[in-house]
Amino acid sequence: MEIQKLYDFDDIEFEDIAIGLVRLAKDIPAHEFFYKINQANNLTFSRKKDLVFHGGYYDYFFPRFEAYHKYSKTCFTFISNKSSESKQKKVQTELFTEEENIKFLLNNQVDVEYILHSSEQFPDFSVILLPENLVFPIQDYTLSSDEELYQIIQYYE
Repeated sequence: MEIQKLYDFDDIEFEDIAIGLVRLAKDIPAHEFFYKINQANNLTFSRKKDLVFHGGYYDYFFPRFEAYHKYSKTCFTFISNKSSESKQKKVQTELFTEEENIKFLLNNQVDVEYILHSSEQFPDFSVILLPENLVFPIQDYTLSSDEELYQIIQYYE
């Protein structure tokens, strides 16, 4: 008897992920930003283990902050778009490598400070009250399954 295949990975369509892009109006440290968010909400964001991206020459570390909404049981995660730290793995011997000691998760959005992700399939970021005069409105953004950040978020989820 043959065992029936339950899943054919070639036929599975990966769903896009909806994220929010957070731009700060003022340059303030992360601890101050999340202190003000925690004051304005019934959410308590706390620092979690950094998201790590392994490049060819460097390992990049991106701060993560998480909170759970009491009533909806939704997890909200802020991920820094810019690496806070990098550790060199090997010396660059090539002249024009495209890898530097600072990395952005969204290379085409370098003005974005944080990427906001939710455990919900259709996230509602309006439940998070952002401090006035510190943050521009959250911009909705869709990640497709072929983007690098999509794979990273799926790994850390």
